[in-house]
Amino acid sequence: MQTKSFRIDRYLSKQLKINRRDIKLMLAQGRIEINGATIREVNIIVEEFDRVVFDGEVLQDKQPLYIMLNKPTGVVSATKDELHKTVIELLSGYSTEQLESLHIVGRLDLNTSGLLLITNDSRWSRKLMAPEAKVNKVYNVTLENDLSEDYISAFAEGMYFSFEDITTLPAQLSILSNKVAEVILMEGKYHQIKRMFGRFRNPVMALHRSSIGNLKLDEELKEGQSRQLTSLEVSSIF
Repeated sequence: MQTKSFRIDRYLSKQLKINRRDIKLMLAQGRIEINGATIREVNIIVEEFDRVVFDGEVLQDKQPLYIMLNKPTGVVSATKDELHKTVIELLSGYSTEQLESLHIVGRLDLNTSGLLLITNDSRWSRKLMAPEAKVNKVYNVTLENDLSEDYISAFAEGMYFSFEDITTLPAQLSILSNKVAEVILMEGKYHQIKRMFGRFRNPVMALHRSSIGNLKLDEELKEGQSRQLTSLEVSSIF
């Protein structure tokens, strides 16, 4: 997802429907402010959450949103869907404009529950999901059949999937009980956990994500409930 940032002359030309050559004069006259400071240089970049004022009129004052949702099963990680309820439809207390600006960070499939992050900050979400960030995702997995020690070494070695011609990164598996495991991944390939257990012909009966990086799902959130992240959570998740 591209970051929504523009050079000031391009931004004002689009917002005010005027020729970019006329903007140099407006800047020289001190008619534009960004975050309370008067701007006079044409090479200044307007970022997505900057407050932009022209002649006392606010052109942009968008606030970043960082939302934690306890996703239930049966709800899709999408902004729109014709067949199922979406995670966006579970959110309340936001304007239509805010809801339309949101996107999902690290989707969970239809039958997976747990921690889902939703934001309108594309730079933050891109940083969070970048492979080099090496952000761990923790899942609790309930299986149809009993587990054995063989699973631990197989997950730690990584698995090759010929369809995509990829080998998964090493994953940590801990056996919690006969049919329940905790799996820690640093990536999220298509149905990865289900496919990895599929190598053992052991169907996944329930899959729940409990944390992403340093952020754990708030235990007070019931299924379908959400809340905004604190500023500390936003900055310390990595």
